[in-house]
Amino acid sequence: MATCVDSSTSSPFSRKPNGSQTDDRSYNYLKFCRPTFSDRVSIPKNKPLHTRTVIEESDPKVDVDDRVHVHVHDEDEDADDDDDDLWRKMKEEAKSDVEQEPILSNYYFSSILCHKSLESALSNHLSNKLSSLNLNSTTLVNLLGRKILALLIQNRVSEVFAVDIHPGANIGRGILLDHATGLVVGETAVIGNNVSILHNVTLGGTGKASGDRHPKIGDGVLIGAGTCILGNIKIGDGAKIGAGSVVLKDVPPRTTAVGNPARLIGGKDNPIRLDKIPSFTMDHTSYISEWSDYVI
Repeated sequence: MATCVDSSTSSPFSRKPNGSQTDDRSYNYLKFCRPTFSDRVSIPKNKPLHTRTVIEESDPKVDVDDRVHVHVHDEDEDADDDDDDLWRKMKEEAKSDVEQEPILSNYYFSSILCHKSLESALSNHLSNKLSSLNLNSTTLVNLLGRKILALLIQNRVSEVFAVDIHPGANIGRGILLDHATGLVVGETAVIGNNVSILHNVTLGGTGKASGDRHPKIGDGVLIGAGTCILGNIKIGDGAKIGAGSVVLKDVPPRTTAVGNPARLIGGKDNPIRLDKIPSFTMDHTSYISEWSDYVI
């Protein structure tokens, strides 16, 4: 199961938009989970500007026609619009499914159609999944999102889903957790925007450091299954980490690192540069020039 995570948590990495796919499923996913998609590393097109009218308070005689028009770009407004579009699309699909399969009407109503927002529906869904004899779903709904009890909820999530993401981790938008099982993300880890992470991935510490001790993952990174990235190191924007790799040092942007310990494809001095965003192409084998390289 692939999970699309859309978080509004800010990230220190640049927000680089990315390009488009052709089939309907990919289009819907990209439009609503990754609204700024481009499969190539390029300079993004300018986003539309919101226009706001401002009147200088210091001069009460300013005529209405002399208003100063200020063009601003509000990322929070864009994020809200994307969330609204996603929720509207989910409700439309739910209604369509109910029309085709009326027997599912109760399920869709309780999980989607009776809720006013994605946040409300998600809180309800998670509370039902995470509830236990000692912590019922009604109590959990009220607790979700409260910082003081985040570690309690994290512990329960780890038990139920086998996913251990520390609530202190800084996670960007448009994250794809493909299967997610066995994922571990440390407290001081940072994950940029539009990152794809497969199962059994660890973003952990080395065990010998304190404070800021976990990896910093740039935008558009693809992390293969079974990978361990350890320590306060940086994985550059658009990099690819091959499955089963153990990464202990920084990985430059748009390069591929594989192996244990991980090494750059093409060598450290002149690594091969990727021309597409790997988190969107999901190409795990393009660094293999010939399959004969892996003759057993």
